[in-house]
Amino acid sequence: MATQQPAARPANPRFSSGPCAKPPTFDVSKLADAALGRSHRAAVGKDKLKAAIEGTREVLGIPADYKIGIVPASDTGAVEMALWSLLGQRKVEMLAWESFGSGWVTDVVKQLKIEAEVKTADYGQIVDLASVDFNNDVVFTWNGTTAGVRVPNGDWIADDRDGLTICDATSAAFAMDLPWDKLDVTTFSWQKVLGGEAAHGMLILSPRAVERLEGYTPAWPLPKIFRLTKGGKLIDGIFTGATINTPSMLAVEDYLFALDWARSVGGLQGLIARADANAQAVFDFCDANDWITNLAEDDATRSNTSVCLKFTDARIQDGAAFAKAVAKRLEAENIALDIGAYRDAPAGLRIWCGGTVETLDIQAMLPWLAWAFDTEIAAQSQAA
Repeated sequence: MATQQPAARPANPRFSSGPCAKPPTFDVSKLADAALGRSHRAAVGKDKLKAAIEGTREVLGIPADYKIGIVPASDTGAVEMALWSLLGQRKVEMLAWESFGSGWVTDVVKQLKIEAEVKTADYGQIVDLASVDFNNDVVFTWNGTTAGVRVPNGDWIADDRDGLTICDATSAAFAMDLPWDKLDVTTFSWQKVLGGEAAHGMLILSPRAVERLEGYTPAWPLPKIFRLTKGGKLIDGIFTGATINTPSMLAVEDYLFALDWARSVGGLQGLIARADANAQAVFDFCDANDWITNLAEDDATRSNTSVCLKFTDARIQDGAAFAKAVAKRLEAENIALDIGAYRDAPAGLRIWCGGTVETLDIQAMLPWLAWAFDTEIAAQSQAA
């Protein structure tokens, strides 16, 4: 029984799944060069926005002929722009195995009222990827942030597809290898794997997606904030730094810092290695303790960023109350902040393991998790 509090503590107790931990070298002074009080359309603003776009291309290895745009409303805004602007030409397959994927189903089926085949799986599982028909447009999350379940790779996506693939990659970009030739539309937000500030999203379009935009007009009206074309042509300025609405130049500076930090740790492969090491520390802990396990049922689909866990001890009487109590104990000790499961997910914990988190902090936190578990089990027994 780990009834004694461990001696070591994490240097940084921030394990939130969004907004996520800042890079380890972050300091507010790093943002001193932000173009504050300047127009984002002035030369200095345009240069910084373009640097953010091209830095994204460089670190993620995005092909030169793909368009990258900075858009409002975080990843949600980017996904909504794609759904409203691109869908409706053909049938859609919606793949969902957690809450955000389910949210996109609601938008397509109930709001846009598009003919769709909806394929769902319970938390911890994934849909039958081999059954997807790529004659249809396909909408999916690469990594289910609230379930900790990700697609294992891109092999299931057809090379000769007629439909478009629209991928919400917000907790995957910068932590997983994304096969760009398989993805026609990809979205993410700054607040996830690089620990950037919230409210800004990224929209990445393949040439096939641009062709759809320029050759198809949806039946429904598009609000200004969603419009990607004018007169049947792509508004190219969106993808060179002329944003649809005013961005935060402080947030832009923060993202530029995060990209520089990403380069300093080895770029994409360095970031993936850091996330893998963090997640493996948690996986090893679960293997060593029979009272906790990964929510993802198949090891091949376990996330290396939003690692979701569930308690399995038979003595636990109320799973939701128990998980909240464990998370509360760790927060009270300033050991782990914001690690409760997402509100729609099964009871448990969610530990962010993206590259901005240090493995030493994960390793220091885990013995405290054992302490919190034992302490709460004892408290439950005394209350009985």
